[in-house]
Amino acid sequence: MEDNSLEKKFNKLIIAVSIIIPVAVAILFGVKLKDFGYNVEPLSFLPPIYATTNGITAVLLIAAVIAIKNGKRKLHERLMTSAIALSVAFLVMYVAYHMTSDSTKFGGEETIKYVYFFILITHIILSIAIIPMVLITYVRALAENFDRHKKIAKITFPIWLYVAVTGVVVYLMISPYYVY
Repeated sequence: MEDNSLEKKFNKLIIAVSIIIPVAVAILFGVKLKDFGYNVEPLSFLPPIYATTNGITAVLLIAAVIAIKNGKRKLHERLMTSAIALSVAFLVMYVAYHMTSDSTKFGGEETIKYVYFFILITHIILSIAIIPMVLITYVRALAENFDRHKKIAKITFPIWLYVAVTGVVVYLMISPYYVY
């Protein structure tokens, strides 16, 4: 019989974090520090940094899968922890940028505009969905419940990889329209 006590212990926290993060991001996305009298320069240097962070996250995810398939569990663990840390760093930079800068409008036309919005919308939806999936996957590994960890990791990995890669794609598609 499997011991799910650690998983059960974290369930409420996972649910709370999975709700709080998207709600907080949505609220903070609409908050502009200048509207509160803060004379803060736009952090216009951040988008290429957080896009790079997404790209590195994608590479770490792939490297982590290769590591575990080669039986290198400790390396896999370090790579996955690093991917989570980079995802948190991305989130902080993303919110900071949007609290100091006006949103950039995509300037592409016709078909490319539809492609951009499809990628953007699926990126946003899956970036919300991936939060509990990553947390559950991570907790199952911490609990050493590797059978259950592996089952959800097979679903979590491609979605997280998609979110990381499309984060870079969205940046590359909109970067010509940034006002610096």
